[in-house]
Amino acid sequence: MGGAVLCAHDGALATVTLSNPGKLNAVDFAMWESLAATIAALSADDQVRCVILRGEGEQAFAAGGDLEEFRTRRDTVDRAMAYHGQVGAALQAIADCRHPTLAQIHGACIGGGLEIAGNCDLRICGETARFGAPINKLGFSMYPGEMEGLMRLVGAATVLEILLEGRILSAAEACAKGLVTRVVADAEVAGEVAATARRICAGAPLVAGWHKQWVRRLQHDVPLSDDELRASFAFLATEDYQEGLAAFLAKRPPQFKAR
Repeated sequence: MGGAVLCAHDGALATVTLSNPGKLNAVDFAMWESLAATIAALSADDQVRCVILRGEGEQAFAAGGDLEEFRTRRDTVDRAMAYHGQVGAALQAIADCRHPTLAQIHGACIGGGLEIAGNCDLRICGETARFGAPINKLGFSMYPGEMEGLMRLVGAATVLEILLEGRILSAAEACAKGLVTRVVADAEVAGEVAATARRICAGAPLVAGWHKQWVRRLQHDVPLSDDELRASFAFLATEDYQEGLAAFLAKRPPQFKAR
């Protein structure tokens, strides 16, 4: 029996769970398809302000792809292209999600799990979480379209270290290398993620989207045009900007409406 991608809503917060507990939440092809569709639907939902991605239970975020499928799903170049094209589509959906994305990481975050977490905006893990992509021991290389997100996150040197050595990193080392945003005690992961999500949801949602947009744009080694610089002041025409200022001056919490 295969795994599943579950989605639950709590007000403006959506939680997406990778569920394949018999295989440490290894992600099979159907799960990659479902993950892409689920994230795309959440991105289009104006009621959502933050998306948490996590694995079922506390043993693993995801321990990679489902290796049992590889003999049949990617045994030829054409099938491998189709398989990893779907993986890439899911990762791109996460990277392109217009809402902030937050990875809640317990236990193993390996291979495809690391790729999923690496395309989230923030990553919070427990102190016993483990990270890596030891695929050099399995005789295959990381698909370039999947490597791209990790390259953006930590750069070429760290990606090469992870892939060439195939070593599993501790949470502390992963944090030092920029793979993880924050490390907390294992028992505190869920609470820290919930508190982080509340802070995100309390902010202006349009502003969150613009911050994501500009951070990505500024990673390109091309100067901003005058039109782009003018576009960075689009907030001036929003109701949320007026509400934010009014709330600050009145010393009350703002009530943002994403318009």
